[in-house]
Amino acid sequence: MIFTTRIVCLLVATLALAACRKETNADRGTREGVFIVGNSNEPKGLDPHQVTGVLESNILRALFEGLVTGDGEVDGQMNPGAALRLEPDETATVWTAYLRPDGKWSDGAELTAHDFAFAYERILSPKLAAKYADMLYFLRGAEEFNKEKTKDFSTVGVEVIDKHTLRLTLRGPTPYFPQLLQHYTWAPVPRHAVLKAGKIDQIGTNWTKPKAGVMVSNGPFRLKSWRVNDHLEVERNPHYWDAKNVSINGVRFLPISNSYTESRMFRAGQLHATYGLPPEMVKYFKANEPKLLRQEPYVGVLFYRCNVTRKPLNDPRVRRALSLAIDQQAIIDSVLPGYTKSYAMVPPMAGYHPPQVLKFDPAAAKALMAEAGFAGGKGFPRLKILLASKETAATMAQAVQSMWREHLGIEVEIENKEWTAYLDAMQRLEYDFAASGWIGDYLDPLTFLEMWMPGNGNNNTGWDNKEFAALIEESFKEADAAARFRTLEKAEKILVDEVPALPLAWYSRNYLLDPRVKGWSPLLLDNHPYQKVRFER
Repeated sequence: MIFTTRIVCLLVATLALAACRKETNADRGTREGVFIVGNSNEPKGLDPHQVTGVLESNILRALFEGLVTGDGEVDGQMNPGAALRLEPDETATVWTAYLRPDGKWSDGAELTAHDFAFAYERILSPKLAAKYADMLYFLRGAEEFNKEKTKDFSTVGVEVIDKHTLRLTLRGPTPYFPQLLQHYTWAPVPRHAVLKAGKIDQIGTNWTKPKAGVMVSNGPFRLKSWRVNDHLEVERNPHYWDAKNVSINGVRFLPISNSYTESRMFRAGQLHATYGLPPEMVKYFKANEPKLLRQEPYVGVLFYRCNVTRKPLNDPRVRRALSLAIDQQAIIDSVLPGYTKSYAMVPPMAGYHPPQVLKFDPAAAKALMAEAGFAGGKGFPRLKILLASKETAATMAQAVQSMWREHLGIEVEIENKEWTAYLDAMQRLEYDFAASGWIGDYLDPLTFLEMWMPGNGNNNTGWDNKEFAALIEESFKEADAAARFRTLEKAEKILVDEVPALPLAWYSRNYLLDPRVKGWSPLLLDNHPYQKVRFER
């Protein structure tokens, strides 16, 4: 009797203590099935044809779905998405997509092949000026249409066979085409909603305005609310073809630009996953709470863009000297745990060998700077490094600033802007150096090289090299994978010799994840399908 009474008393005390403990946002999110994640900054927008950033991609992956969708566990493996199946011809040049007959938009309207064709015409329309239009240059005639060499969209390799069948003809053999289709630029947009808001090529219409019930999408989730500088939340889309297998009810994205603030919020139970983690905190969690720390390979490169339209950065000798004067390993050791030195632009991939050209060589840097007319830094103008308000980027810029002062005798300033102002300045070429990063859109070297083509919306340096461009064009026609890689290696050699961008490091992902989150496997492109996420309570 006494033993039983003690157990009852202990149970009552335990329950009382639990009742006193305040439920955190992460606790409530777990209970309600809402995944709360840090997302670095306020998104520039939600129009898939007007944005280019990773943080926007994180949101669009929840709202839109292309012909295929990522597996979520195996890199490079694609599963059926809006299409039941995707069939190539014998050359992997012509692909036929058979859409789901039950496909719908989030407002219940029928999703058809016409929506895909409309989306492809829209992103390629010259007046829309989509920065990511080049992602669709894989289509025959797409580049010519986008650059106004023709105004006839029927010359582009997009053919609607019937409302559930779409045929895509590419510029050449592309066996990795299904990987490309996972990118949001290949997703459909709702023709009926876009045209209700304006013309096909009209910029800034309200079809994606942050008001519940307005934005129409076809992914596993739909827009629920968007409070600027507070949160953006998506909720389960009841019209999604696989809605019954979507495990969570929504995702809430928080625009937390300071990673120290973000890690404190995680510790306080305000979110389930962080966007990143400060270097010092990586060491702490690795030693004290390893079950919360995730360190994963990430196919990306960190670099400084150079505005080659400005003197003296128009001189490749100067750019090469600047690159050779950066001690990458010292930066990695101090602020980029898990990253590796980048001796080229393309991270190592199976079968591809980046040219090993760039390295830390202060003596060679001084000689090149003297050859360019700036011996000891004399006469070199005071340039600026543009940042997007990130504390790690600022620490890294200070390190580079110190290295250039020590090894080249030059002084540079550091300029911080918020995300949208930073993007605008970079795209307008209103900068000297711009701290940048590029995450692969698909697992192929071309995703790191094609962006440096002249006129590419993501080039943003003013660099234009005809020999480089010719080699990239040649790779489009090469059916043999090994021969294609050798051609791309030649192109990259030109790129790293002229260094319109100064490589700093190849990425690694360091972040925190609540152990209750399941279905979140390491992926090289970090493109997790949210419909696979679930909570273990």
